[in-house]
Amino acid sequence: MNIKSHFKFSKQQRNGIFLLLVLIIVLQCVYAFVEFPLKDVTINSKELEEFQAEIDSLKFVEIENRKPKIYPFNPNFITDYKGYALGMSNEEIDRLLNFRAKNQWINSAKQFQQVTEVSDSVFNRISPYFKFPDWVTNPKPKKQYAKSFNTNKPKTEAQKIDLNKATAAQLQSVYGIGEYYANSIVKYRTKQNGFVSMVELGEVYGLKPETIEKIKKSFTLKTPREINKININTATKAQLVTVRYIDYEIAHNIIEYRTLHEGIKSLDDLIKVKDFPVKKIEIIKLYLQLN
Repeated sequence: MNIKSHFKFSKQQRNGIFLLLVLIIVLQCVYAFVEFPLKDVTINSKELEEFQAEIDSLKFVEIENRKPKIYPFNPNFITDYKGYALGMSNEEIDRLLNFRAKNQWINSAKQFQQVTEVSDSVFNRISPYFKFPDWVTNPKPKKQYAKSFNTNKPKTEAQKIDLNKATAAQLQSVYGIGEYYANSIVKYRTKQNGFVSMVELGEVYGLKPETIEKIKKSFTLKTPREINKININTATKAQLVTVRYIDYEIAHNIIEYRTLHEGIKSLDDLIKVKDFPVKKIEIIKLYLQLN
């Protein structure tokens, strides 16, 4: 291979190279010695300020978004990590944990600062987020029960209040009857168009037997609801199913039992009937009779 052939140029090629070198030198001289006039750039200061203000606003929003958010919380359950995130010192956190270890509770923002000895700056920042239970922030006043219900002296029937006319407020005067149960008794009474017997108090959901006994000491039925009792020994199946807690199957079993035993001698014998709702017998007996 002839290496020298790569470095041989024709006359025309040498002239081209020479012109290229001259052109490069001329351009370098122009760039070095000739000053070109700069074009004036007009700056709108107002638009620049608005643009800068917008950038600053976006920066502020981003900074705020990166800050840890504080949600309402109960200060009684602050952990080491939670306290550190809130800006509390180790000593302040330890004072709180030691206080809680004694099974004591913080019930106000002021008490929190007294127990933890947290600085005013931290306290003012986090205290607006304290959330205590409703029974702490809005304690209900204790009911003042009438003296007549706290005495051991029994009331006469004349002194007792008619259960079918008693108000919810009067019912609440009995120890153990709050607003919920008082309203439940009135609601049941309204649904049944009045009580037939004091036995029906057992039908009020959640009412305990001992509470019913307390009610009986101050209330009675002076105007019981009138009902037409059904003769258990002659009633048809259609008549029996009109009685509460008796369906067609139980009515059929009652008639079958009645036929096999040549009549029912006592209403208490109903507990011997197949599938009879024994727990509701006292309510059922209110609507039946033997003759």
